[in-house]
Amino acid sequence: METMMGKRASAELGTGRADDGLGGNGRDEVIYRNLFVAIVENHLAPGTKLPEDTLAETYGVSRTSIRKVLQRLAHERLVDVRLNRGASVAQPSVGEARDIFSARRIIECGAIAQVVAKATPAALEELRELVRREHAAQDRGDWRESIYLSGAFHVALIRISGNETLTDFLTQLVSRSSLVIATYGSPQTASCRHSEHDDVIEIIAAGDVEGTTRWMDRHLRDVERTVVLVEEEPVAADLKKILEEVAQRRPKLR
Repeated sequence: METMMGKRASAELGTGRADDGLGGNGRDEVIYRNLFVAIVENHLAPGTKLPEDTLAETYGVSRTSIRKVLQRLAHERLVDVRLNRGASVAQPSVGEARDIFSARRIIECGAIAQVVAKATPAALEELRELVRREHAAQDRGDWRESIYLSGAFHVALIRISGNETLTDFLTQLVSRSSLVIATYGSPQTASCRHSEHDDVIEIIAAGDVEGTTRWMDRHLRDVERTVVLVEEEPVAADLKKILEEVAQRRPKLR
């Protein structure tokens, strides 16, 4: 499990950096990845406060290091940092949630022609492997894993286009979509149905640009409709306990 978790952020959602060591910036990278996974897998609910002192104690680093990581996550819109109020896991408003899904439709539908044109047998097999992992996660009732892999599927599909800028944009939107689902939806119903992902792979393999575009638009609208956009107050969480559990599944800090 640790191997899968260690690869996800860089290989599937495109958040990796060149320095993977554990000294200096590498240590910050491990903390970033731990927090990233804790947020996008919904271990930390939207609105959860992220006190610098608690995080520094959890990871055994200075508050300066924690501050840098929080700023990076804030730049990715996964964390809110407010003056005199500290940091917390981002909690998208109803308007932001709608904007996120709208932006995803624009990017994902707009890139389909490039995806179909460049879809090699190897690229399609990579998508099939992600779907097999989705099947396994849903069969064992692991909805966090299922939601994560669903997002990874969409990123991997757009990555086939060869357009790194679009892939980077979508990576951020997919990560923020997980916050929308955590805030407004039931994870068991808001994740993509993996059988639908099977379907789109075959449509792409057939070279059907129009059919793939129609599928993507309908698919994303269906996911959005499963999310109930009603704002609620966040529930308090045991931050240190949650992060220690996530860290146990990640490379240890030295």
